[in-house]
Amino acid sequence: MSHRIDFDLCLITDRHQTGGRPLDEVVEEALSGGVRAVQLREKDLSTRELLRWAEKLRSLTARFGARFLINDRLDVCLAVGADGVHLRADSLPVSAVRKILGPERLIGQSTHAVSEVIEAQREGADFVVLGPIYDTPSKRSMGRPPLGLSVIRSAAARVAVPVFAIGGIRFERISDVIQNCGQGVAVISALLRAPNPREAAAEMLHELKSQRSSTMVSSVDGIRMRAIDRSWVR
Repeated sequence: MSHRIDFDLCLITDRHQTGGRPLDEVVEEALSGGVRAVQLREKDLSTRELLRWAEKLRSLTARFGARFLINDRLDVCLAVGADGVHLRADSLPVSAVRKILGPERLIGQSTHAVSEVIEAQREGADFVVLGPIYDTPSKRSMGRPPLGLSVIRSAAARVAVPVFAIGGIRFERISDVIQNCGQGVAVISALLRAPNPREAAAEMLHELKSQRSSTMVSSVDGIRMRAIDRSWVR
């Protein structure tokens, strides 16, 4: 994992998916379960309302030592001292945003194809979110069919930046994402709709760690086997 990206699970907010619970309370539960990255993504709010939520969640994430990203709004990011922004696929180029935010803040980029992942890295993104990997009603209504797991492996093979999977990510799908070289996952409903966001976050993080350890062991074993095969040739 890039030394700048010190998380493998990112919670993206949507206050309409909390089941009537206050968004900040649900986010706090997820943070207490171990989440270390939160992206504020409330597209239907006015600037004033968005700023109010940004200030509230900036304080909350700071208390837990978590990264705080603002969806697309550079002005709000700077106003509350957020750790960075997450850009839409059709937003300003990463290189232009970097000139405004400087080298220290993080810049994530939404992508929907391997070519977009490559371009995001070329522009200087710190990480990319790739999807939708699985079918989701929200993306289906936007005319975006699921990309499937193979696109994660294809993207990861071509770039050095962390690739996070999004779209229909649930606990039982984490293993497939990691085994296909995903760096981590970005989720909305998997945590916001969970009856107990704290437990759900802890379980997802444990699974991410477990699958990554398993993948690393498999990779080492593969290297050893290839070395043994070559020794026989000699």
